Amino acid sequence: MHTGFIRQLLLACVLLLAFPSVLFAAAEPQEIRIAVVAMGAGGKQVFVGTPQLVSQDPVLKAELDKRHIKLTWVPVATSAVASEVNEDFASHNIDFAYYGDLPSVILNASGISTRLVAPGNLGSNVYLVVPPNSTAHSIQDLKGKRIALNRGRPWEVTFGKLLAANGLSFSDFKVVNLNPQAGASALAAGSVDAFFTLSDAYTLSDKGVGKIIWSTKQAPNDWKMRAELWGSQDFVSKYPDLTQLLVTADIRAVHWISQQQNRDAYLQDQARFGYPESVIRRDADNENVSWKDYWSPLYSPAIGSHYQAVVQHARSTGLIRNNVDVNNLILPQFVAAGVKDLGLGTYWN
Repeated sequence: MHTGFIRQLLLACVLLLAFPSVLFAAAEPQEIRIAVVAMGAGGKQVFVGTPQLVSQDPVLKAELDKRHIKLTWVPVATSAVASEVNEDFASHNIDFAYYGDLPSVILNASGISTRLVAPGNLGSNVYLVVPPNSTAHSIQDLKGKRIALNRGRPWEVTFGKLLAANGLSFSDFKVVNLNPQAGASALAAGSVDAFFTLSDAYTLSDKGVGKIIWSTKQAPNDWKMRAELWGSQDFVSKYPDLTQLLVTADIRAVHWISQQQNRDAYLQDQARFGYPESVIRRDADNENVSWKDYWSPLYSPAIGSHYQAVVQHARSTGLIRNNVDVNNLILPQFVAAGVKDLGLGTYWN
């Protein structure tokens, strides 16, 4: 008996050393919490695009139901996405988030580790808007003027690229830190000379309170602001199988969106978020890549280069003090596995 007990103890020690993750595997969570930009409508939280399709994915739901895991969507306001998501990650209130590049870099520079597990689309356009009676035709014409810009939001990086390309810097302007809603009001009231913003630029133009003098449609694709699916490093490392389920659902969503026959349905659905469909369509038109390729979730060297530029901008403008290793931010294996499992290996290539 004594010899048998010793053998069992030695075997347990060997297993502990060789397979610690098996012996001490983390118990599965009761829920997966995902932050998403949402708005209230009819007493419900409304969100659109890829997150909406993921929330309705029957395969994901079935797999999570088997494990008795709830999928919880945590709404964040459009006016404070960056700060709310970063605070939620820091407080361990969320496990994943669909949000932008610059806030993600700022969060990681602060010591809170997240990982990019599924790239978004090619990126969102950004616009430079001036009052309708302005004589400015370019960023050069606005030197020394007041420009409304929401600091710390993804489109700030694009603003920096526009300045650098024209031999300018932040110090050449009176940058007024305003969120998009306040920035639009300031432009309409004439209290700023320009407004750097997203597709709401078309709404301002339609109302006659602004005119667009520049956009990223005139710039290289990597000038667009990116929003991706980010996951807490702690969650991703503890539950790689659950992360894979979520990423695969994300790929199913963008595969559906990327099919030309679904383009109209997708754009029409975006209008539920408040912008007129005409604005959404103008923002989506005249891109220099096909609709399918615009929605590719595949990792490419361009993504790494984009994030390196984001890090450089954040450091040069004092938004972060610590460097962020882009190679540590990106985890491509989940997309690679998802694309393979779904038989989409040649779809975006």
